[in-house]
Amino acid sequence: MTPRQRLQQWMERVSGRGWGWYIKTLSGNDTLLNGSHQAGPYITKDLVFGLFPSIAIARSLNPRLTFPVAIDSHSEETSATAIWYNNHLVGSGTRNECRVTGWGGGSSPLLDPESTGSLCVFAFHQQDGKDCDQCRVWLCSSVEEEDELQSRVGAVEPGKPLFLDSSGSLTISAASPGQSPSDPCQPGLTDLPYAWRSAFPEPPDLVAFAVERLPSLSSVSPDHRLIRRRECEFAMFRTIEENIVLPRIRSAFQSVNQFVEYANSVTNRRKARSGVSLELHAKSIFDEQGLEYSYDEVSEGRKRPDFLFPSAKAYRNRRFPTNRLHMLAVKTTCKDRWRQILNEADRVKEKHLLTLQEGVSLNQFREMRSADVTLVVPSGLHRTYHPKVRRHLLSLSAFMQRVAET
Repeated sequence: MTPRQRLQQWMERVSGRGWGWYIKTLSGNDTLLNGSHQAGPYITKDLVFGLFPSIAIARSLNPRLTFPVAIDSHSEETSATAIWYNNHLVGSGTRNECRVTGWGGGSSPLLDPESTGSLCVFAFHQQDGKDCDQCRVWLCSSVEEEDELQSRVGAVEPGKPLFLDSSGSLTISAASPGQSPSDPCQPGLTDLPYAWRSAFPEPPDLVAFAVERLPSLSSVSPDHRLIRRRECEFAMFRTIEENIVLPRIRSAFQSVNQFVEYANSVTNRRKARSGVSLELHAKSIFDEQGLEYSYDEVSEGRKRPDFLFPSAKAYRNRRFPTNRLHMLAVKTTCKDRWRQILNEADRVKEKHLLTLQEGVSLNQFREMRSADVTLVVPSGLHRTYHPKVRRHLLSLSAFMQRVAET
């Protein structure tokens, strides 16, 4: 049985009544990569309270509950502990946060720095509002497994974990910072183009609308602009999805096959949006900054880098100086995917890769360096990388300056 088939069977075993899935891409702060004092996958306080209600109502200092954990992907059994640090209520402190710690300690595959950037699903079992009584975990170890998982739940982006309850209802566990009820990126249905009330917009149209909703960002750094606009576009996509998909789900399906086909169309749409969103936002910023480039054009043969600078025409002109050519690949996450860019744009030795992944292991980073791959990471995410890696990262602004000066 292949790992992908094992994952398929596992997902069936942890589905249905009583099971809820928490799905996230592990960051450098989740693993032991950055030497966090309380390493372990971060889970929001609201979700911890929902999974362990007895902790939420406790009035003792730092109430906690230990529960069994099976890391089925690696055939390991261990335990973890949910803790509410509440000395703002009990004692004289100001702390009010939840952590889930343990997970088997330093030998756990979940805390292995090499797991940074891996997609992981935590299946929590809970009955009738009681405390969670077990957690089963699958840590994806290949691109094929990640694709299989995301074919079930849709795209899982760095910093945006998902939670599916036993009914299959999907929520975002970590809200994007800076959003409020009056946020321009949380428009009501009547604030959206009329056609979007019944049909999904094309990705370029949604990105353009997000840019329009945040005109004040035109003067801030490209790094902040990229992150904030992408969060805005994601929030609007969720608004549109809720208004189009929910009524269809609540209506009767004529057959199981009809339901499955519709569910697949929802997850495929999420993956398609995520796949081009980062490219389109980068493209929009390059246009605003007056940077010359070619997007999704042939370099040689069937190779189509995401971006070529200053142009594909210049690239194909053998008399154009090689040291003035640049390429940029775009991948939301890069673990195990970064090698896909190595054979793009043969004339460009140093490959640049724009990603939103929150950290890479030191071993993986050394491999990237030896293959002449330089990571381009929005400046606000640099802190999620190991200190030895940070000094080698390029911000989006720094990359654009490098291109403009050559």
